[in-house]
Amino acid sequence: MNASTGLTPFEILARYERLSLAHASDTRERMDAPGLWRGIGYRVGPRTLVSEIGEINELLALPPLTAVPRTQPWLLGVANVRGNLMPVVDFGRFLFDERTQLTDRARLLVVRQGGGSVALLVDEVFGQRTVDAEQRRGAELEDDPRLARFAEQRVGDGVQQMAILSMGKLVRAPDFRQAAA
Repeated sequence: MNASTGLTPFEILARYERLSLAHASDTRERMDAPGLWRGIGYRVGPRTLVSEIGEINELLALPPLTAVPRTQPWLLGVANVRGNLMPVVDFGRFLFDERTQLTDRARLLVVRQGGGSVALLVDEVFGQRTVDAEQRRGAELEDDPRLARFAEQRVGDGVQQMAILSMGKLVRAPDFRQAAA
């Protein structure tokens, strides 16, 4: 028995379990609450973007690449990801014509495209972001023409502005689909 609480070690563990389960169920209710939109936040060059969580299949570190001749400069090459060849796009170069710096924070966002997947190299991934109904109501129109065709709105969380980028619009864009130079 613990002298300070008057509980046995088993009772203390059972109490921790109850508290843990109560917290987990509370978190699930908040995440599934109506009006909440969930996405993955990331940085491309100077801009912070967020895309719907269901549009991004996977996050990866940059694997070895094989260059593909006679392609656009933003197509870095192809990577073998678990036996599947996947084109790797420098997203910063595609959007802003600025190379993405290869740092420890750079990651690939894997997105479905047609019959396969494409990997987008971004500067940094921030993880899950939640946008509530009030933030959506206060959203501004995206004014950067390089982003406006993929991101109609820009929302803020009080600290930073995030453009809500549609991966579906991106992978259907004719210039994105045409990587040949």
